[in-house]
Amino acid sequence: MAQGRGKSRREPVFDSAPDIEIDPSARSSRSDEPRPHRRPRKHKSASRRKRSRLGRLLYWTVVLGLWLAIGGLGMIVWVGAHLPPIQSLEIPKRPPSVEIVDDGGRVLATRGDSGGAVLSLKELPPYLPKAFVAIEDRRFYEHFGVDPIGIGRALIADVLHRHISQGASTITQQLAKNLFLTQERTVTRKLQEMLLALWLERKFSKTQILELYLNRVYFGSGAYGIEQAAQRYFGKPARQVSLAEAALLAGLVKSPTRLAPTRNFDGAEQRAKVVLAAMAELGFITRGSEKLALAHPPRIVAQAGAGSVNYVADWVMDGVNDILGHIDEDVVVRTSIDSSLQAEAEKAVSEELAQKGEKAGVREGALVAMTPDGAVRALVGGRNYADSQFNRAVAAKRQPGSAFKAFVYLTALEHGLTPDTVRLDAPIRIKGWTPENYGREYYGPVTLDKALALSLNTVSVRLTLEFGPDAVVRTAHRLGIASRLEPNASIALGTSEVSPLELTGAYATFANGGMGVSPHVIEKITDSKGKLLYSRSDTPIGRVVDAHDVAMMNAMMAETLTIGTAKRASLPGWPAAGKTGTSQDFRDAWFIGYTAHLVTGVWLGNDDGAPTRHVTGGSLPVDIWSRFMRAAHQGLPVASLPGEANGGGLFSELFGGRAAPAQPMPPAAVQPAAAAPQTTGAGGLDGWLLNNLFGR
Repeated sequence: MAQGRGKSRREPVFDSAPDIEIDPSARSSRSDEPRPHRRPRKHKSASRRKRSRLGRLLYWTVVLGLWLAIGGLGMIVWVGAHLPPIQSLEIPKRPPSVEIVDDGGRVLATRGDSGGAVLSLKELPPYLPKAFVAIEDRRFYEHFGVDPIGIGRALIADVLHRHISQGASTITQQLAKNLFLTQERTVTRKLQEMLLALWLERKFSKTQILELYLNRVYFGSGAYGIEQAAQRYFGKPARQVSLAEAALLAGLVKSPTRLAPTRNFDGAEQRAKVVLAAMAELGFITRGSEKLALAHPPRIVAQAGAGSVNYVADWVMDGVNDILGHIDEDVVVRTSIDSSLQAEAEKAVSEELAQKGEKAGVREGALVAMTPDGAVRALVGGRNYADSQFNRAVAAKRQPGSAFKAFVYLTALEHGLTPDTVRLDAPIRIKGWTPENYGREYYGPVTLDKALALSLNTVSVRLTLEFGPDAVVRTAHRLGIASRLEPNASIALGTSEVSPLELTGAYATFANGGMGVSPHVIEKITDSKGKLLYSRSDTPIGRVVDAHDVAMMNAMMAETLTIGTAKRASLPGWPAAGKTGTSQDFRDAWFIGYTAHLVTGVWLGNDDGAPTRHVTGGSLPVDIWSRFMRAAHQGLPVASLPGEANGGGLFSELFGGRAAPAQPMPPAAVQPAAAAPQTTGAGGLDGWLLNNLFGR
């Protein structure tokens, strides 16, 4: 096609540019020039980069350090702002102590953060303060309250051991914490501790700081201060402790609760060996003295504070708080406790349970003994205070079982019945509930005195239905039961829970002739100089039960100890009365018994509510009661129960002056257990009660 047009195709030409010649001489001269060495150029560049990085690192380190310093200073200012003004800080007074004494003035216990006598370093053996310095703060005399070297050493040790193995708090810091701060473990508290330590070092000498520390630090087992600790653990003043004893005391400060020698002697002894080694290492003692101390370890004295009197002391402290509120001075509390009776009560409970408790399936017990006017003479809140501080005598609420029947029968007497009144003992059914007698034995028509002595359940239920559960509850409350009581038919068998203290106090009304009772233990409170701060008022509550009814109840409950469920009770020569109680499935066993001199209640059972091995109120509780009461009545003149002096045994003659039926009341009609309840009045008294009280 191109050829057809008569034209030839032009191809591009690339050689039309001018020729370039290179002068050989120029080439040779250029090649003769020395070529630049490139490696030195690289080295200089690397050096410059290295210097640049180092400069930047140094710069940012300085910047970071400045920010950290600013932040730290700000934190210190913030912490300091939340402290009281330094000029207003004072060493707080030693917390007040509460000395608790018995009715004769003998010391029972001491409560509060009492540290005993305040001692100076001059009054102590020289190795005693040195033991604390060796184990707690070996640079005590060199630092200014905070020990940076000690902190560094502790950090290194913690890193090497991968856990906190050393503390860094100086003795001054520990004192600051004990005097001014709480025990919480926070950064803020630690910073406050450091600031206060600096203040203490400025205000006091090293000697004064160490004295304050030794007189305030906690040693476990309720002991504050070196003097009280020495008395508590060794039964001697701090001035007389040996080197081995000093080492043991110094070792307790690290963990006083865990290392207290009364509960962990092996741990305390191992820690004491560490203290002795540290003292020898620092030259405070010779190696020979160390070996001698190791060869004669301390002996821990028996702890009087582990006894049952501590249950009393705890209860007293609650009362002191209610009476005085906050106290800022030492006080002495005089109680109604009789030390000898307290010892007998503790022995009766602990020894009887030690001998028979395991076989009987009983692990715990409580005992309360009081005079008929409510003054508590002895109280045991548990088997062993060291094992459990829970006060079962005061705080435990348990079903009283048949011990509650006293209120049922008193209600019946107050409605006109007498001990000679007859009621039917036979099976009874109430809306599907069929209460049974123990042993499932029934006596048919029985008098009330026999029914109470034998603790017949069906008669108690019938009486409760006859006069109404509400009436029984009102009677119990009138006599001093403060616990909540359910007003239903089962209240007849003691299904609502009460404490041993309130149940025993209610029975005291029968022992005193019908007067209301408020159990009490605190008689008066004075300060350490004898100034009276409180004295219990002797104003009586007044009569809550008619004297005739009290006399009948005493005669009826006396038969419980002669022919009834408590006939194994043994108190020769003394007129006594009482009532046993056993709750469902044998979970609780009670006996509340009394004379004109003393009212004593005993409860046995298990804290977890586990059933005992068929322990009834008439067995082990009666044994403990008898043992204690025999000891308590030694040397006392025999006295009759209220109402006994008037009678000759026949209730119709004994209470002839009372408006009561001359002849025994006939038994109320009873609906047969197998028959359906009647819906009309023809069903008798039980049918009427079921209709009107419970509905159908």
